[in-house]
Amino acid sequence: MSLIKQLWLTIVVLLLLAFVGSLLIGVTSSRHYIEQEIRIKNTDNANALALSMSQMEKDPVILELLLAAQFDTGHYRRIELRDPEGEVIEQRIANDHIEDVPGWFVELVRFDIPAGQAVIQDGWQQFGTLELESQHSFAYRSLWRSSLELAGWFAIAGVISLLLASWIVRTIRLPLRDVVSQAQAIGERRFATAREPRTLELREVVQAMNRLSGAVRQMLGEESDKLDQLRRRMQHDSVTAIPTRGPFLDQLQAHLNSDSDDASGTLALVRVARLAEVNQQLGHNATDALLAKVARSLKQLGHLSGDGKVGRLNGSDFALIVPRHHDLESLGRELKTCLEGLSGEHDDAISLPSALCEYTQGESRAKLLASLDGALSAAESQEQNGQVILSVPASSVLYTSHEEWRKALKQALDQGVFLAHYPVLDPKGHLIHHEVPSRLRLKEEWQPAGVFLPWVSRLAMSAELDLAVVSAALKDTETSGKPVGINLSAHSLRDGRFVSELLTRIRSRPDCASRLWFELPQSVAMQQPKALQHLCKELLPLGCRMGLEHVSTQFGKIEGLQDLGLTFMKIDGSLSQDIENQSQQQSLLRGMCTLAHSLGIMAIAEGVTSRAAANTLFELGMDGVTGPGVRQDQNQDAGE
Repeated sequence: MSLIKQLWLTIVVLLLLAFVGSLLIGVTSSRHYIEQEIRIKNTDNANALALSMSQMEKDPVILELLLAAQFDTGHYRRIELRDPEGEVIEQRIANDHIEDVPGWFVELVRFDIPAGQAVIQDGWQQFGTLELESQHSFAYRSLWRSSLELAGWFAIAGVISLLLASWIVRTIRLPLRDVVSQAQAIGERRFATAREPRTLELREVVQAMNRLSGAVRQMLGEESDKLDQLRRRMQHDSVTAIPTRGPFLDQLQAHLNSDSDDASGTLALVRVARLAEVNQQLGHNATDALLAKVARSLKQLGHLSGDGKVGRLNGSDFALIVPRHHDLESLGRELKTCLEGLSGEHDDAISLPSALCEYTQGESRAKLLASLDGALSAAESQEQNGQVILSVPASSVLYTSHEEWRKALKQALDQGVFLAHYPVLDPKGHLIHHEVPSRLRLKEEWQPAGVFLPWVSRLAMSAELDLAVVSAALKDTETSGKPVGINLSAHSLRDGRFVSELLTRIRSRPDCASRLWFELPQSVAMQQPKALQHLCKELLPLGCRMGLEHVSTQFGKIEGLQDLGLTFMKIDGSLSQDIENQSQQQSLLRGMCTLAHSLGIMAIAEGVTSRAAANTLFELGMDGVTGPGVRQDQNQDAGE
């Protein structure tokens, strides 16, 4: 039984005890008082009547008339005259029926009052004995009315008391419910902070829980900072504070292998021409400051153009990845303007040539960099701050205009979305869920997401595509009974109608909700924390799982991470590249797994390319793996 029910039961029992006790005491006291008064009345009336009869002539008719007159004018139950031998001389008895009073009440409070007795004298001899009993009906009526009045007043007092108790219980229940919710959240490793109630005992409990949540939040921040410092020390250049060649190329490979909208975009190279001469001319410190300025300018340009990433490939070469950006001419102009500004600060003594090209899903990283490096050399041979933009082969362009793309995408969505199935496996090889990236039929072929997602984003059709994928995933999991992982776009969360339509479709198939694993990019959690919190609040009660993909070491800095109730996170594939041969990278991933597990979040590695890498990741604490190697191993296992 709940505490609130116990409290209500206690209040009701106390009210009933108070009512029954007061009623019993009131009725008993009144009964004793009435009995005493009637006893005295019986005695007084008997003596008075006996005295009158002693002084009268003892004529039987006169005595009978006197007794009849006394009986009729008074309120008597019985008057009886007996001779000295006990024989009845005259007797009057009234009806015992009592109107307006229930019989059970009469039996319950039955009066026990002795009759009044007196002796009648005839001179110096005893004439007889008179017994007299007063009528009790008026006493029963009076006692019954007083009991009803007492019950009525108690009913009114009870209603007022229950209303007051209801208000008190409500004021207790609200903070108590917050305490219970916070305790459940802590049990689920969601360390939320609750408002402190006024009740002293509950306030002490909430304060203790809030201190625990604060300690976890502080621990989370400290561990995240340590991981970030370790990552910077391992992967970042000390002069420019941007990733070095290895981590940057791993990030580029993760984009090329991706099945999301960051699988295509723009790649740019920038070179500080004749770096050795510049170093001699400006000096070591000034050259380092120049390199740092170039890095900061490229980072700023990447942020303005999208989720851009910058790396330093060697002493003089910098690279910039801008996912989902396909307007090379526009980005080229902005890049050249930025670089010319840096050259102008040194009286045009510095040349910063650049080269740009578009990358797409599945391209060879080596070939891509080789062609871009050749273009950069050609740009360096031009005038100062030369630039070369590699054109995209016409054969690789599906459509040439926005209108053609819009028409093709609408037609493809009307035909239906095809879902690919890539497994996410646990250390025992059991399925956690299937990743189901979408495929659309364009130019009579099923095209991967990396081909059309940039155009879906550009044409503001992300919500439409995501809802189509959700509908297809619901049908898929309803048929197979297996869980599926669905990627949601950051653009969809900005659509006010998307969440309500998403909830409607999930509620239409409540049995499938527990098999839906929704995931969003980590950038959504960093840039749209309120939208993510709202989505988690709506989906988690339905039984859905929520998680983040492409997670880096900065996930501990996500606002309200411990309150979201995330089920899993997928660590970016760039951190898993060649993991079996990189001891420092292993320390980084082990720390991320520990931090995730402390919050009850599953850690899943993306971009796993081999069974050896998967085994190493499981040894580091990963709960699951996914990637080309996992798909390959599963096919082999199925064949066996």
